[in-house]
Amino acid sequence: MKEKTVKSKIVSTAWRLFYEKGYSETTVDEIIEQSGTSKGSFYYYFRTKDELLNSLSEVFDEFYEELDATMNPNMNCFDKLMYLNFEAHKLVEDKINIDILASMYSTQLVAAGRRHLLDYTRTYYTLLTRIISDGQRRGEILDTMPAHEIANYYAMCERSMVTEWCLNKGAYSLSGFSKKFMPIMMEHFRIKK
Repeated sequence: MKEKTVKSKIVSTAWRLFYEKGYSETTVDEIIEQSGTSKGSFYYYFRTKDELLNSLSEVFDEFYEELDATMNPNMNCFDKLMYLNFEAHKLVEDKINIDILASMYSTQLVAAGRRHLLDYTRTYYTLLTRIISDGQRRGEILDTMPAHEIANYYAMCERSMVTEWCLNKGAYSLSGFSKKFMPIMMEHFRIKK
């Protein structure tokens, strides 16, 4: 596993504290101290604590890199997608404060600038596209659509599940819900052998 950068240390520490203490109760000084970084480093990457709300995609991308490194390369590509979905949604319910998540989603809807959830250069999208392309080559996923379009559909399904979970105030297990319904949502693209 690669060593964390200063920015990723700040981001992962901040999100852990947001989950444990809440966003309002977490201070910049605590983030700096617990991440083992400096005030200069913090303000080099972020002008304010509020800017950290836009860094959730970095937390996920780091998580996807870890999952990619440990995933069995011989696993069926459709199963890899379901595995990623389950693990990501488990991370959400175990480590991300639902109110902050809902707030972050709502800001993405009205954001005038970059919408990091739709940044197709992210690790998330490149990993999905690579798995789907590999699945198409291996005859496990339909090749009637380009891999990036299937990846976009997959991402839309994931976001809809998280949005629904937020609307229901986390009243049920997101990972359990995903495990049950994501295969149904993606079934059209699966080639059964």
